Amino acid sequence: MTKPDVSVVIPVYNEEDSLPALFTRLYPALDKLKTPYEIVFVDDGSRDKSRALLAAQHAKRPDVTRVILFNGNFGQHRAILAGFAHVRGERVMTLDADLQNPPEEIGKLLAKMDEGYDYVGSIREKRDDKLWRRAASRAMNWLRERITRIRMTDQGSMLRAYSRGVVDTVNQCQEMNTFIPALAYSFAQHPTEVVVKHEERAAGQSKYSAYRLIRLNFDLMTGFSVVPLQLFSMLGMVVSLASALLVVILAARRLFIGPEEGGLFTLFGVAFFFIGIALFGIGMLGEYVGRIYQEVRQRPRYLIGAILETEDRRP
Repeated sequence: MTKPDVSVVIPVYNEEDSLPALFTRLYPALDKLKTPYEIVFVDDGSRDKSRALLAAQHAKRPDVTRVILFNGNFGQHRAILAGFAHVRGERVMTLDADLQNPPEEIGKLLAKMDEGYDYVGSIREKRDDKLWRRAASRAMNWLRERITRIRMTDQGSMLRAYSRGVVDTVNQCQEMNTFIPALAYSFAQHPTEVVVKHEERAAGQSKYSAYRLIRLNFDLMTGFSVVPLQLFSMLGMVVSLASALLVVILAARRLFIGPEEGGLFTLFGVAFFFIGIALFGIGMLGEYVGRIYQEVRQRPRYLIGAILETEDRRP
């Protein structure tokens, strides 16, 4: 048995339309690298024909294909964690199944690792996403860089390469919800990025709605920094001082000017503004409390129903 040098982890969820094209391009791209490799597909509870297609591909290329089948839908990043727990390569790649990141770009990241880097991120060139997705991505990147110490130009690109040491460290973490690229970046000693091509989605629809993107970034902020809590603590102090000053001003006007009917609506406006800030702060606090609640339950992050692999390929 030849131990693979490169392991490619691909989470799959309802990708029956994209998988045939992925198979057609992925295997030749890896064969051209002239290095031992394995591909670990992780099916995240697909409800279409994705599982059947993965099983057929395993039967076709059992020498380099392994398939992990979840018992339910646990999310993209937990699927990647399951793949990390089963890979055997010294260098580990992650790749989406929708072909927005061309498999032919894998060699570019591996070449960068040969220069001594233990983490190689990717920056999508000429993104073919919708305008609102690009704008949201830029806004979230800007916010993340100012709240955490994580510096990633393009956090939405899943085409990334990790050294075995970084993957082993990630496997030691037991967090229920995390953002894999950011977590791995925090453990890397020599991270870097390369520019890669970006294509339109091969088929199907994106699994990330606007809501899920917002949720993902809340997980990113609350999972890697307490700055939001500190900011709201400072904001609370400022609001308290401003409120006290407002009360003094209104009391003085009452004494020297007398009752002012129009001032009531101004007071309402100021009060509603402060109430809105307070509610948002409570919501942010709830995000941290929710993470604590999920951790203390100590439930499994995912459940594996089956693993498709040949006998001589098992660890």
